[in-house]
Amino acid sequence: MIYLLSPLKKEGTLSLPMIKFSLVADKIDFSLCDTLMFTSKQAVVSVDAIDKKWKEYPCVAIGGATKKKIEELGGEVIYHPKEFYGEVLAKDILNNFSDKKLLYLRPKEVSFDSKAYLEKNGIDLEEQVIYETSCMKYIKEQKPREGAIIIFTSPSTIKCFFKNFEWDSSYIAVLIGHATKEHLPDYCKYVVADEPLIDACAKKAKEIEKNF
Repeated sequence: MIYLLSPLKKEGTLSLPMIKFSLVADKIDFSLCDTLMFTSKQAVVSVDAIDKKWKEYPCVAIGGATKKKIEELGGEVIYHPKEFYGEVLAKDILNNFSDKKLLYLRPKEVSFDSKAYLEKNGIDLEEQVIYETSCMKYIKEQKPREGAIIIFTSPSTIKCFFKNFEWDSSYIAVLIGHATKEHLPDYCKYVVADEPLIDACAKKAKEIEKNF
């Protein structure tokens, strides 16, 4: 009943990954920064594959999963906002990091233009694209069955799902956060996880499944 669209696998869910990742950089220019900024855990995994030197720099982590991955790989998180809503984040970074030289390590495509937003609020940061995402391809026979509970973990998983399949009115979407909700078509039934973590999505999906 529960389909997880993330590349990660979780017990109690059916794995149907929608995106794959590939590196687009082979080196990182740390010369202009003293602090790193990450908005996804995949960016952390990617930089770790490119240059282990990143662990020498304090990190700003956007999102609980991003923070967890930085710490798992041996990095130091010095700032972690509970939510990533542009205005609040910009204000906090302006208050806490106006004297820092931030390097934003990011994917090729982003759902929210952090650099442009922060610059509008007087915060200048360097950025480097280090990885990109692309959609997995499926045939129509692999479409989730009727009554499925489908876990979307990012705007990219939504985009790639609808490239492969049509939505069934019996589906219920479980979304990792409110930013992801903005990319879901209005006609889809959905709930948002209590925390922006895959484990929280799986927990919410299992609660729904019990009530079916």
